[in-house]
Amino acid sequence: MTVQPMAALTPAKTLSGRVAVVTGSTSGIGLGIANAFAAAGAEVVINGLGDPEAIEQTRSRLAEDHGVAVTYDGANLIDPVGAAMLVENTIATFGRIDILVNNAGIQHVSPIEDFPVEKWDAILALNLSAAFHTTRTAFASMKAAGWGRIINVASAHGLVASPFKSAYVAAKHGVVGLTKTVALEGARHGVTCNAICPGYVWTPLVENQIEDTAKARGISRQEVIENVLLAAQPSRKFATVEELGALAVFLSSNAGQSITGIALPVDGGWVAQ
Repeated sequence: MTVQPMAALTPAKTLSGRVAVVTGSTSGIGLGIANAFAAAGAEVVINGLGDPEAIEQTRSRLAEDHGVAVTYDGANLIDPVGAAMLVENTIATFGRIDILVNNAGIQHVSPIEDFPVEKWDAILALNLSAAFHTTRTAFASMKAAGWGRIINVASAHGLVASPFKSAYVAAKHGVVGLTKTVALEGARHGVTCNAICPGYVWTPLVENQIEDTAKARGISRQEVIENVLLAAQPSRKFATVEELGALAVFLSSNAGQSITGIALPVDGGWVAQ
């Protein structure tokens, strides 16, 4: 009997017929998740900031590569109305929303006595409150359909803390709490809610954190990578957006129907210490 190599197997279209919204998906983790959803057959709404031409190229590539409908919504999620409209527009366009990934986030690194108040407000608004507003708006539709998947991209910092990141750590701890509450409310209605808690993933956001942390601690870029970031991860490796995309697809599939209310670390062993 000839065994077909795994690399040659066609990925299962486990999400065919589903509609997924991924916030903060024009780059980084969000884009990795959006790509994984499209590859699994879902129709996808991407959202985020960036150069309009580059965003259109990204949208077009996702659609063409995977043969699914991909649209872009530029809603400003810091605005509660914008966050709600993202979901409402999706339902108006596709007639449904099956999967919601709350991934959009920003970061600022500073000693707390110098932490800019406006940065605190913006980080809490985008990293935590936006997830509430999108979830609140999507939940009734999912509940009525008897099926839904909500995935909040939290962080290892939703489970443990680090210095100089007061707003981010507070917001991500809040995301984990929100996740558990929504999971309990959806448990009888076929709606799951889980948090993915990545450690350090190689993305533009982490690239910016390296520079900010170097300034805050007065050390070099390489020292930040080796002695601050990857020092926390026993694997000594950055996670990848592809790994997170594959996990999001699994949690969004029927195979993940009994998994709800968890905060799942993807951190190379960070929070196991």
